[in-house]
Amino acid sequence: MKIAAITDDGKTISRHFGRAQYYLVATVENGAITHREMRPKMGHVHFADQPHEDAPGQQHGFGPASHGRHQQMAQAISDCEAVLCGGMGAGAYQNLEQLGIKPVVTEVASIDEAVQAYAAGRLVDQTDLLH
Repeated sequence: MKIAAITDDGKTISRHFGRAQYYLVATVENGAITHREMRPKMGHVHFADQPHEDAPGQQHGFGPASHGRHQQMAQAISDCEAVLCGGMGAGAYQNLEQLGIKPVVTEVASIDEAVQAYAAGRLVDQTDLLH
């Protein structure tokens, strides 16, 4: 199984999905991480020249152009089962689910610890951290 984690340093999970610079993609076999790969991640900086509007009365990430941006952000991890992050907008969360990638919001900082907990079915999805 492949599990992505958003990161800026390859070791810790970033606190904000849209601002992180990379995905660390971990391959897990028999409960152990067997391979790690850093992949560039599109984010807010790539869309800075585009209008950013949230839909009235909705949480962050439901604006007219948000779904397309989230799809572009997810292209690099389309082969992953899940993406681990420390926080994200509710729109990104929903769009990732629609793309077949399970978003998991966690306060666990260590990528290795969170990946192993996810693979073992022990990582709690803290959706209260959505914004």
